[in-house]
Amino acid sequence: MSDQKFELRTLVFIDQLQPQFAQYIAKENRVYDPQEFDSALFIEIAPAMEIHSMIDMALKSTSVRLGSVVTERQFGMMQIQHPNQGEVKEAGRAILEAAGLTENDRAKITILTNKVIRGVEQDHAIYFTGNSKGNMVLAGDSVLIIEATPAAYLSIATNEALKAADVQLNMAQVTGATGRLIMSGKETMIDYAAEAAITALNKLNDMLASGNSTQLS
Repeated sequence: MSDQKFELRTLVFIDQLQPQFAQYIAKENRVYDPQEFDSALFIEIAPAMEIHSMIDMALKSTSVRLGSVVTERQFGMMQIQHPNQGEVKEAGRAILEAAGLTENDRAKITILTNKVIRGVEQDHAIYFTGNSKGNMVLAGDSVLIIEATPAAYLSIATNEALKAADVQLNMAQVTGATGRLIMSGKETMIDYAAEAAITALNKLNDMLASGNSTQLS
C-alpha cells in the first residue's frame, strides 16, 4: 500500500463527542452510531476509493467502530469512534503508517465565513429552522455561521463550541467541498461558542505551521 501516492486532506481527532454533536452524527449516520463522549477521528484522503483500505486497516488493527464513510470524485472521508481515546489514536497512526504519511501532511484550514447574526427576526429564524438538521432557531436568537475548507475540520470546531457554551446545534456539515457550522442561542453564549470554534481551527493551523502536529500522540 505504501507504493501508492496519497494526499491527506483532513485529519482531526476529537477527545469527547459532546452530546448534541454525537446525536447529530447519529441522526445522519451511515454505519455505527457514536455514543455521547466517545472519542472520534475524521480522516479524508485521496484517491477517494483508497479510504476503504484505510477503513480495513483501522478495523482490523483496533477495536474502533466505523461511523461514517463518504466517497466523492477526488476524496474519501471516514469517521471512526470508540470510548477509549487510545484505540482511536492507534487507528489513526495505523492509517497514516499504511499511507506513508504523517500528521503534518494534512491540509491547512481556510476559514471562509465567520459571522454572528444578532437577534434574528422571525422570518429569518424560520428560514434557519427549515434548513436545520438539528435544533430549531427561535426569533430573538443570535446565530453563528462558520464556513471552512476542508469541511471535516468543522467537526472539532463544532465540538469545542459545544464544550464552551450553552448553545443549540443547528447544522454541522462536515463533508463536501466546503463545511458549514450553524449554531443559535443567547448572544453571550454564541460569542463564547464562536471564540472556541475559531480558536480550535487556528490551533490546528498553528500546529501545522510549526511542523509539530501531535493530535495522535
